[in-house]
Amino acid sequence: MPIDPYILLLLGTVGLAALLPARGTGADVASGASTGAIAFLFFLYGARLSTREAMDGVRHWRLHVTVLACTFVVFPLLGLASRGLVPVFLTDPLYQGLLFLTLVPSTIQSSIAFTSIARGNVPAAICAGSFSSLVGIVVTPLLAAALLGGGGAGFSADSVVKIVLQLLVPFVAGQVLRRWIGGFVARHKKVLGLVDRGSILLVVYTAFSEGMVQGIWHQVSPVRLAGLLAVEAVLLAVMLVLTWYGAKGLGFGREDRIAIQFAGSKKSLAAGLPMASVLFGAQASLAVLPLMLFHQMQLMVCAVIAKRRSHDPEAVPSQERPAAPERTAVGAASRSA
Repeated sequence: MPIDPYILLLLGTVGLAALLPARGTGADVASGASTGAIAFLFFLYGARLSTREAMDGVRHWRLHVTVLACTFVVFPLLGLASRGLVPVFLTDPLYQGLLFLTLVPSTIQSSIAFTSIARGNVPAAICAGSFSSLVGIVVTPLLAAALLGGGGAGFSADSVVKIVLQLLVPFVAGQVLRRWIGGFVARHKKVLGLVDRGSILLVVYTAFSEGMVQGIWHQVSPVRLAGLLAVEAVLLAVMLVLTWYGAKGLGFGREDRIAIQFAGSKKSLAAGLPMASVLFGAQASLAVLPLMLFHQMQLMVCAVIAKRRSHDPEAVPSQERPAAPERTAVGAASRSA
């Protein structure tokens, strides 16, 4: 099963924050740079999302509603149900991080990639991931304020306003300026992709530096981490089963079910990290730990599933399928003889 090289960079960044955390003036500089990077990241998201593609995707509204329901209804309900695992499997801070994970929007890039590999409905995956990310800019902080407000994370109306100003406003600005900068963004996709990832690494470094300075890592033991991994494995398995068979029960075809499964069972690290840094502050390092682990787990598992689905008989066009031995001309000739 593949390990995303970017995950190794994330882990390296965590290690750097553990060895050389930003303190004092350095912490202020890192925090300011992180805030600017987050705003620029969502500005790029807005500049990349084609309004025409989004409008074309509205025609498949049942699929998008299904994905949004999985992302912002079913996932949070499972997160709330995991409260019963405290304190046996999870500590309260890890549970808060797990619950936040269930509130994060779906991914875009990996959902599209896995849907393509499995020969599913790629345009639907593009629109579903984009809609989820757009809706999540507003819905995720509102859900977090409602469900985590009493969890000591410091949620308030000011938090919601702050995240809207920091994430939604740059996104809208990117959409408005897309007419003039859309071509530039498309031509420099790879370079701007590096900017995306670099921004996330900066956010991770800032969050984990704050965690090291606050000493919150002493709250996590290897046993607790193992328990968290087990809980997340069950969570992912449940969502993969629900999205696949639930979509079948709703009458979706195979290609649509693939898009629903990959878009509805995954969570976005790129969207979740900036939101956590705004909403959790110094507690962000523990808050994003479950999301980082879940992100790698979903990539590994979904890569295997996508590869297997690509070999389904109904996924291969009839002209590409090898002829059965008894149907070949040689076989027919021998039978007639």
